[in-house]
Amino acid sequence: MNLPNKLTLLRILLIPFFVIALLVPTGITWQNWIALAIFVIASLTDLADGKIARKYNLVTDFGKFMDPLADKLLVCAALICLISLGRIPEWAVIVIISREFIISGLRLIAAGKGVVIAASKWGKVKTVFQMSMIILMLANIPQLAIVTNIVMWIALVLTVVSLVDYVAKNISLINDAK
Repeated sequence: MNLPNKLTLLRILLIPFFVIALLVPTGITWQNWIALAIFVIASLTDLADGKIARKYNLVTDFGKFMDPLADKLLVCAALICLISLGRIPEWAVIVIISREFIISGLRLIAAGKGVVIAASKWGKVKTVFQMSMIILMLANIPQLAIVTNIVMWIALVLTVVSLVDYVAKNISLINDAK
């Protein structure tokens, strides 16, 4: 269990604290900012674990599988919470979560063939925009509503583009699975 893998597990462990901070009424007027801080910290562990793993040659199959899963769990938890707060349309969350399930299915097919599908460039850019969108939505600053909307649309476009990219690059796995 190396440092990057520990950071990935920390990201997963932070999710319930994030949800509680965001959704459980506490009477604390700045609890939204606590949730935002937890989300930012969790997001930074994603950046850190990848950089450390590559720099010190600590890339593992566990990390290749669990890192994207931890990202999906964090993003999905945040998006579902944001629906309940009325800050994101349900259909947008359905698009994002559907992409995550499709990619996870593709990774399972690949794993069955002994292939590990690492995150692509499009997938990484998509993650940055999704995390930025969530941060803006968590901050919920009315003066940034237009920026938040633009970032949401960019994140949605990148969600679809990255899905098409993964499928196109791995179409042989899909064809072989028939």
